[in-house]
Amino acid sequence: MNAHLVESFGITVRRLREGRGWSQEELAGHADLNRSYVGEIERGQVIVSLVTIQKLSSALGLSAGALMLQSEQLSSFRAAQGINLMAIAC
Repeated sequence: MNAHLVESFGITVRRLREGRGWSQEELAGHADLNRSYVGEIERGQVIVSLVTIQKLSSALGLSAGALMLQSEQLSSFRAAQGINLMAIAC
C-alpha cells in the first residue's frame, strides 16, 4: 500500500471540503456516504473504492481524475520532501 497516496487523498478531500465551508456531515450527505466514513477517509485510515472516489469527486464538483491528480501531486511532493502532513492537517 502506498501510505502517502492514501493519506494525501484524505488531506485533499479535507482541503476541498473545508474550501467549500462544509462539515464532514454535509460532504457525506452530498456524496451519499456515512459521516464517520468520510472522517476515516480524511484521516487516511481507509483505502477508498472507485465508486467512493466518484461519489466524492461528484459531490466536490470535480472529475474523479482531477481529484486523484491533486492527491497524487500531494503524495509525490510529500514523498520527495519526507513531510508528514497529517500532523499539520489535523
